[in-house]
Amino acid sequence: MGGRTSARTVREERREEEAVDVKWSGDWVAERLGVELVGDGELRELLGLALRRNPKRAHLLVSNVLGKHVPQRPSVVHGAGHELGERVRDLLGETEARRAVVVGYAETATGLGHAVADGLGVAPYLHSTRRPVEGVAQAGGFEEAHSHATSHLLLPERPDLLSAPDRGAPLVLVDDEFSTGNTVLNTIRALHERYPRDRYVIVALVDMRSEADRGKLAVFAEEIGARVDLVTRARGTVRLPDGVLEKGVALVAAHEEHPPPAEPEPRKDRPVPVRVELGWPAGVPDGGRHGFTPVHRAALEAALPDMAARLADALDGARRVLVLGFEELMYAPLRLGTALEDATTAEVRYSTTTRSPVLAVDDPGYAIRTRLVFPAHDDPADGPGERYAYNVAGAGFDAVVAVVDSAADTPALHAPGGLLDRLAAHTDRVLLAVVPSYVPSPSPVESQEAAMLSAPLRGPAFSSYAADEVGWLLQDLSDTTLEAPTEEREEAIQSGGAHYAESLPVEYQPTAQYQELFRGALDTSAARIARAVGTVTETVLAERGPRPVLASLARAGTPVGVLMRRWALHRHGIDLPHYAVSIVRGRGIDANALRWLAAHHDPADVVFVDGWTGKGAITRELAAAVAEFDGFDPEIAVLADPGGCVRTYGTREDFLIPSACLNSTVSGLVSRTVLRSDLVGPHDYHGAKYYRELAGTDVSGLFLDTIAARFDEVADAVDAEAKELLAADRAPTWEGWAAVERISEEYGIHDVNLVKPGVGETTRVLLRRVPWKILAKRGAGADLAHVRLLAEQRGVPVEEVDGLPYTCVGLIHPRYTRGATGASGTAVSAVAEAATEAPAVTGK
Repeated sequence: MGGRTSARTVREERREEEAVDVKWSGDWVAERLGVELVGDGELRELLGLALRRNPKRAHLLVSNVLGKHVPQRPSVVHGAGHELGERVRDLLGETEARRAVVVGYAETATGLGHAVADGLGVAPYLHSTRRPVEGVAQAGGFEEAHSHATSHLLLPERPDLLSAPDRGAPLVLVDDEFSTGNTVLNTIRALHERYPRDRYVIVALVDMRSEADRGKLAVFAEEIGARVDLVTRARGTVRLPDGVLEKGVALVAAHEEHPPPAEPEPRKDRPVPVRVELGWPAGVPDGGRHGFTPVHRAALEAALPDMAARLADALDGARRVLVLGFEELMYAPLRLGTALEDATTAEVRYSTTTRSPVLAVDDPGYAIRTRLVFPAHDDPADGPGERYAYNVAGAGFDAVVAVVDSAADTPALHAPGGLLDRLAAHTDRVLLAVVPSYVPSPSPVESQEAAMLSAPLRGPAFSSYAADEVGWLLQDLSDTTLEAPTEEREEAIQSGGAHYAESLPVEYQPTAQYQELFRGALDTSAARIARAVGTVTETVLAERGPRPVLASLARAGTPVGVLMRRWALHRHGIDLPHYAVSIVRGRGIDANALRWLAAHHDPADVVFVDGWTGKGAITRELAAAVAEFDGFDPEIAVLADPGGCVRTYGTREDFLIPSACLNSTVSGLVSRTVLRSDLVGPHDYHGAKYYRELAGTDVSGLFLDTIAARFDEVADAVDAEAKELLAADRAPTWEGWAAVERISEEYGIHDVNLVKPGVGETTRVLLRRVPWKILAKRGAGADLAHVRLLAEQRGVPVEEVDGLPYTCVGLIHPRYTRGATGASGTAVSAVAEAATEAPAVTGK
């Protein structure tokens, strides 16, 4: 006890000495760019400023208590999160706190989120991750704003960790800062679709929202029908003068072109790193990537003193020590640091390495003084790249304890120029402590083998397609009443009361005028579609041959899959297997369908097929879903890729594909797919209906035959175009996603799921959802005739706009209830104006 008292006395004396604030670590940026940080009294103590190369925001808020970029006492870092967790416990009350689940964001807030869970004391913890783990089922995934790939995966070992029986079990989401709120709210929206609940708590060190963003929380809570609370330590905002982005970009460029030394001169007599065996407790995870329970917490707390003693012995009297964590691995090194503070009188600091590049300027008024650069050493899923450790070099540490998990203990870590080598150039002693990477228990063996799953449904018993055209890996729900009025479905979906896949819209019955439009569009576009079919099929055969297995995404992908099969048979005499499988946004692909495919074909031969891309949501959904299954390639082949989301396509033009004009009557009389727990069991395929009663208006065969009749006519053009594409750079550009984000913000929707770009998606909005308005590219011609007719029939305004990257974009009513005033959107405005800034909001 005497040693601990002495250590704490020394630390208290240092704390008093450090309380004198000489210069704010944001002065350098503020003086040069005119940026102002205004807010609560302690805001400048919590945050500094730095610069980065970023076309959207040059300045970076740098936390002094997070332990990421700025070395800080471990007790201060853990205490900041723990105190927030205590406030959440007081807010929820003991009963609700015991039911809560805490989720932190990778990579920056993994340690903060874990500390918040410690503050609640009884809550399990999970953090998102950018590291896919083989054999672990994904419970969710979501993107950060402006990201072009799935940024975050949720990989709990216990599948029920995120479930909310009776909509209970509050979900606590933790991030380092709450800036616009978009990322956190989009996360809640995605999770709410799969795991709806009545209460959410958002936790952040600082609330930095602008006045324009503060009203979003009330509107959002109303939208999902849940209470949303916000708990933060401080509140403020950043005031940016006109032209600050351009000035910031120029300032970064000037320093990168003629940089002053951002790293002190390395020492020549570098110490040899020493490995320390921690004695990490068996069965305790290295962090929250797969979940961390109160039982794990108790086991870790009991083991910390012994692990700290081992580190203290190896430090051999070092006086100024840095415990350096590794990217997402923040909590384990943080707790080792707090234990080391208790075990020694050394001055202990804590920070972690990071993936984020930030400009370093050696000035006391700048938050990032020095930067160490080294190559990634954990075989990251997104490929090799640079990693960084900030404010380590030149900070006077006479010992650094590098803490990594075993997955990152690779030759690259130890190689010349690697992290350990770079650290050794700036300190007297380098210790390496490796925490074993936690491997979740294997999933239970399926009670029903894949080979025992039902055989595919085929026509004419199911669908009007011929039996050899497609096999449907679906269950037949034709005798089940699933249709609901469009307005009722929209209200239930947007309120969070139902998922769109739990019911079906009433099938649209086209008027004679609309059918005439369809036939005219088919005749006009048949050659164009045939050319795209040929081009995408030749690309698939060249890159995935010699006999790929087509797996079309029901329903829009199925006519395209049939046409691709017909092209391969007509031009090459190859009879390609073709199946239709279901994928549901927010819930993933039909796992049983994939198991059947894996049992009957080589997964490497399976090529997923869809009709077109919009913003790329299904592209991302598929990539995340098939990551759970060995051997499947997540790439989608599409007829048209106006969103720039895939690399295998027939065209990237946004034009009318007549199969988008109708529903089941152009898709073999099969409905959209259904996924509902009372109808689809754990060993069932997703469901769909066969509308036999609509046979009199079925044009599925007409559509296929009309296009196939043009195959010979376009053969030469296809050969030339396929050759050109195979030699070209076809990397996805994700231009469509960026456009959708912009439109979502410009029109005040703040939900990309309600923005449906492209002719095909716009048509779906008009046929299945409650449309708000249609944006049409000025001068668009015949491709929009059917859209204009549908819009007129439904009383939906069509707004001509310039600079639209798509031919048209459909906007779903952003706040639909049956009390909304239709296409005018006035109810939306009224609700928005009534929204308040109260931190606790209850949706109705």
